[in-house]
Amino acid sequence: MNEKHTPLSQLGEFALIKELTQDFKLQQESTIKGVGDDAAVMDYKDMQTVLSTDLLIEGIHFDLSYCPLKHLGYKAVVVNLSDIYAMNAEPKQITVSIAVSNRFSVEALKELYEGIKLACEFYQVDLVGGDTTSSLKGLIISVTAIGQGKKDELVYRNGAQVGDFICVSGDLGAAYMGLQLLNREKQVFLENPNMQPQLGEHQFLVGKQLKPEARKDIVAYLKEYNIKPSAMIDVSDGLSSELLHLCTQSNVGCLIYEANVPVHNDTYNQSLEFNIDPITCALSGGEDYELLFTLSPEEEAKLNTEEIDIAVIGKIVEKDKSCLLQSRANHLHKLTAQGWNSFKE
Repeated sequence: MNEKHTPLSQLGEFALIKELTQDFKLQQESTIKGVGDDAAVMDYKDMQTVLSTDLLIEGIHFDLSYCPLKHLGYKAVVVNLSDIYAMNAEPKQITVSIAVSNRFSVEALKELYEGIKLACEFYQVDLVGGDTTSSLKGLIISVTAIGQGKKDELVYRNGAQVGDFICVSGDLGAAYMGLQLLNREKQVFLENPNMQPQLGEHQFLVGKQLKPEARKDIVAYLKEYNIKPSAMIDVSDGLSSELLHLCTQSNVGCLIYEANVPVHNDTYNQSLEFNIDPITCALSGGEDYELLFTLSPEEEAKLNTEEIDIAVIGKIVEKDKSCLLQSRANHLHKLTAQGWNSFKE
């Protein structure tokens, strides 16, 4: 059966926007007006507004040879919502803008927006606007997430204090190993198109790369037990980079313990197959979208790590003690930012 491929030029911009967004339903009371007017209208009453934007560019942030458009749409939303949760806030609305070349059909973009819609439904956020335009090469996606939170509940990166415990949700390094697997199978296919990808045993790792989730459950847990972090950031560029950001803005140092850093068994085993130290994946891999946060001793005492997947991985120390990793052999190593660099040559 031949798939339908409707040229974008057949619809034009406004008809295309209607085609892509007509099935989105408003879910938030704060959304007064969504897609369809000159601007969206939101009413947050006594809440503070939190806003974050990310740009995803084909060939830089994603590879469509192995990233399905539906997964890409979902992920484009999630990476923005993660930033809102990292402020201890709740995402409410998003806007989506795309620049697209004529090699994409209407049906292809509808697949992309199906992923966006699934993310909106799962995280209960409204699509309220955006823009579409042409691109001379490839696909560009820009998502802006808008959230709200009470003034006294918002958490910034600059609040960590000496003596605080350092915590992280979930596990680290899996998304990076998923990317290595996808790139390996791509190379095999390019060298021999008759070879099919061998990824059946790696669904966890590949899933972490192609379809990450924002940790709204962690924010909900902290609020349920009245636990307020002193500082928080999401792990998008690797644990080392995020720790250094947090410590720089809080004017402190840190000591983390390799033995406490959570690494999934699949990540551990696959990293050894690639001759990569598992802790390197956790420290420098990126795209985990877990939450890294600090808790005062009083707040940490409320935490039940058997009830929720949060690991206590270290402590905040004085700035002059630097940012260090204590290895399993009790050697100290200075943390360096080896994660994602948007402008590396």
